[in-house]
Amino acid sequence: MKTRRLCKSGPELSEIGLGAWAIGGAWRWGWGKTDDNESVRTIHRAIDLGINWIDTAAVYGYGHSEKVVGKALKGKRAQIIVATKCGLVWKKKTKGPNDLSPQSIRSEVEDSLRRLQTDFIDLYQFHWPDPKVPVEDSWAEMNKLQEEGKVRWLGVSNFDVPLLKRCEAIRHVDSLQPPYNMLNRSIEKEILPYCLENEIGVIAYSPMASGILTGKFDMAKVTADDWRQKSPEFREPAFSQKLALVEKLRPIAAKYGKTVGQLAIAWVLNNRAVTSAIVGARRVEQVEENISGSGWNIEREDLETIGDLLDGWYSS
Repeated sequence: MKTRRLCKSGPELSEIGLGAWAIGGAWRWGWGKTDDNESVRTIHRAIDLGINWIDTAAVYGYGHSEKVVGKALKGKRAQIIVATKCGLVWKKKTKGPNDLSPQSIRSEVEDSLRRLQTDFIDLYQFHWPDPKVPVEDSWAEMNKLQEEGKVRWLGVSNFDVPLLKRCEAIRHVDSLQPPYNMLNRSIEKEILPYCLENEIGVIAYSPMASGILTGKFDMAKVTADDWRQKSPEFREPAFSQKLALVEKLRPIAAKYGKTVGQLAIAWVLNNRAVTSAIVGARRVEQVEENISGSGWNIEREDLETIGDLLDGWYSS
């Protein structure tokens, strides 16, 4: 698989990274029950297919995702770049789960290292902003972790340009992890140009819009404990309008012998500001299908057609 450099001095990442949110199992924001053994097989298959990095978070399954990743990487740690996140804490009695205080960051990194069974984390990221704590204090603590060798590169998730600038004043931001897909293009106007200009790597999550852009999504098959059951993104009438757009994308994907999901991944990777797309999988067949979202280009005329379809959908 092709690779792209994360930032001006970062690692070479495969164009697709394995997202480990779903392997966290059943929890408040989970995707339903999972089979840990199948999750391990999925991670191993991703490595075999050329994916060289995996993205998880402490809060996924309240630590369970990190434990599964740690189990899967026994004897394979040198083959994979591990990215995880801090800042969403489920054990503390605070007003809301967000906690990017230096003390919490310090505690979380030690817990993540233990669960992942590793001596260092390749890419350590803030999960969400914490308005209760000055981001300068949080980012300074992350810089200390990097100086101590506990983490190698530092990133943030779900940050806007003003927050990125405040971090940049202290230490370069190696990566930003934002949501980006055909149905969510909010980062195109300001965030992507800023990252491109300042050599901040962009690792986009949800390139297939949490399943909607796979081309085979069926809400009837979503289990009761899946977070999508309560998400406004999956409610009518907007949900049916999204599926109607998917049908219009289907013949474009077919032209290349691809699925709509593979087209959606390739569309995200077409943006030159994007380093890699985080694509979740919890079964071997999913990662085997997702891998074909990389390694090919959408022709200009088809990009223009997709653009027209999206413009029409956004204006409807």
